[in-house]
Amino acid sequence: MSSSSTPDLTPRATPVVRPPSKHQLALMIWVAVFPTLTVLNLTLGPWLATLPSVLRTLVLATIAVPIVIYGLMPQLHKVRVRLAKRPSA
Repeated sequence: MSSSSTPDLTPRATPVVRPPSKHQLALMIWVAVFPTLTVLNLTLGPWLATLPSVLRTLVLATIAVPIVIYGLMPQLHKVRVRLAKRPSA
């Protein structure tokens, strides 16, 4: 068996991306929360208008939090990592 047919198992240096700063995380959360709440208010507004404000907030938070945490934030983290790994000019 020739050495060219064996897989290259040499560890490669991958750029390490630091966790987001407080400011980056705040921006990412805002980018996820604002559109989510806007869409929910536009779609559920007529139904929510009949509820007391505390119950309306409870319904919105119950729907919005899983969308943001499980749906949008992982995607925003992937985008941030891609941008961080991008070669600088």
